[in-house]
Amino acid sequence: MKHNRREFIGKSTALAAAVTVSGLNACTSPAGKNDETKVSLSPVGVKWPVTFGADKPKICVGIGAGDTKMMRQYKQVGVDYVLMGGPKVPWTEQSLREIMDPFKAEGLSVINMMIGGNQNIIYGRDGRDEELKNIQDSIVAAGKAGLPVVEYNFYAHRFMAGYYEVIARGGSGVTAFDYDLAKDIPADEGTLMTAEALWENLTWFLKAVVPVAEKAGVRLALHPNDPPIPVSHGHAQIMATFNDWKRLIEIVDSPANGMTFDCGVSRETGEDPLEVLRYLGSRDRINHMHYRNVTVQQPYTKYEEVFFDEGVVNMFEVMKEVFRLGYKFGLNPEHPRALDYDKEHPGGIKNQYPGGGGYAAQTYNVAYTKAMMQAVASL
Repeated sequence: MKHNRREFIGKSTALAAAVTVSGLNACTSPAGKNDETKVSLSPVGVKWPVTFGADKPKICVGIGAGDTKMMRQYKQVGVDYVLMGGPKVPWTEQSLREIMDPFKAEGLSVINMMIGGNQNIIYGRDGRDEELKNIQDSIVAAGKAGLPVVEYNFYAHRFMAGYYEVIARGGSGVTAFDYDLAKDIPADEGTLMTAEALWENLTWFLKAVVPVAEKAGVRLALHPNDPPIPVSHGHAQIMATFNDWKRLIEIVDSPANGMTFDCGVSRETGEDPLEVLRYLGSRDRINHMHYRNVTVQQPYTKYEEVFFDEGVVNMFEVMKEVFRLGYKFGLNPEHPRALDYDKEHPGGIKNQYPGGGGYAAQTYNVAYTKAMMQAVASL
């Protein structure tokens, strides 16, 4: 009896192994070819762990200058690049290095800084010549300090009143937007900017700064209007549509005149993010990138910014296209969602949006993004 039992166990083990290998072959073989070929656990030529060189996208997160604790925390989860708002204009090489060098000491590189000080330029008011000179000098300083990308906004007004929090899975929070909630708020006092005036002022600005950026070896990235509504309390929004983005890059024909591509904003406008990505990327006009997901109830005016795995943007296809285009600048997995853990452990990153999260939620975004990158690199 013992012999029979031992023989039975041996035969059962062999049968199970045979079934398992056969099943794996069926999963890995082309359709209709269930042969006995060896199971390959990774594609030929792919060495794990998959790492990324200078010619690949660079995951980056926002960290405040001098925040050594956050530097260490993000370095621990595999982030090597950061972005932030820049110092007061005009920037100097010294003022930039004072910010950038402490990051370098922690193994991090500053890849993008947002520049301000352009309100008179946006409105076409007295004082814009001085602002222009300050920004030109700042771009020169950025080139000397080794800062590759300078990001900027061209908002006459940003419509923040329509954001609110929606409770999502497990009691977490996501950021929602509804234009109808605040569209009837009276317009700001003062000059209401028309689209024609804003385009005129942006054209004047770009023709003056893009040649400076080219010479400095710096790329400019104009942030799209987000939320992408046509009017914000009486002020036109000229970076709110795909046609607007096309018009932007035609003003000055240069890779230094680029923008921030956001697959979430692209979907918020009802566009196909892949089409937008291909158009801008094939022309080498994407100088910074936001990676996030949304669901859309009404293009431009009503949507939710959701967890990366829950939205309608095909994040895998977006990443595949990013690699195909050879994009190599910053990739920000932005707008982390509100998690209980971050509420119980306040501090760290500050999120201006209702339903926005902190370090733990941002770590989820980073991990998801890196997994997508590794998956695409393994194809």
